[in-house]
Amino acid sequence: MGCLGRCWDKCKWPLACFTALAAVIIIVVMVAAYSFAIQPSITVEDASLARFALATTPTTSLGYNLSLRLVVRNRNWATTMKNTEPLEAAYKFDGQQFDRVQVADKGDKNGPRKTRVYRLVTGQESGYVALGNAGVAAYKEQNKTGEFELEVAVTGEVRYTLQLKKNKLAGTCKLKLKLDSPATASVVFERVKCKLEKEKKDNE
Repeated sequence: MGCLGRCWDKCKWPLACFTALAAVIIIVVMVAAYSFAIQPSITVEDASLARFALATTPTTSLGYNLSLRLVVRNRNWATTMKNTEPLEAAYKFDGQQFDRVQVADKGDKNGPRKTRVYRLVTGQESGYVALGNAGVAAYKEQNKTGEFELEVAVTGEVRYTLQLKKNKLAGTCKLKLKLDSPATASVVFERVKCKLEKEKKDNE
């Protein structure tokens, strides 16, 4: 017992210091995890364009059928991401919006390191679109090849666990889609990583 007691006397203080240091490190890591949030990643995993028809008389109108699979991943390992505003996607051609859809409701949550998959199938027979002469010319040029350059603008607002601050979310997904046909049936869609805008600081 005497030998064990002497060994314990020699080891207990280093052990206590190590335990205290480990506790401090854990606290610092947890505070950092809940204080600083990493922006989510947004990708388009699949998309297809069944119809994209422009009419210029009597007014400029667009008929389309678009389906896509939008994936939002919360990259934070400790904090849940909650929508404080609805998550929306605006569809654009040549910089002009021709439709807008709601992706997720206000209040929807995405847990730490979790992924939400949204399947969007939208279309319209004929909807007004303000393309202008340049936009009409761009449509005619792309219509020759049957491949259209579209843009999906994702917007929303989120809040992370234990944070009071609301974070604006704005991302742009640039797509190049060929009209569906037997010739394009075997073409594999390449995933598109959406570019997110950097969040502005309060003093900017």
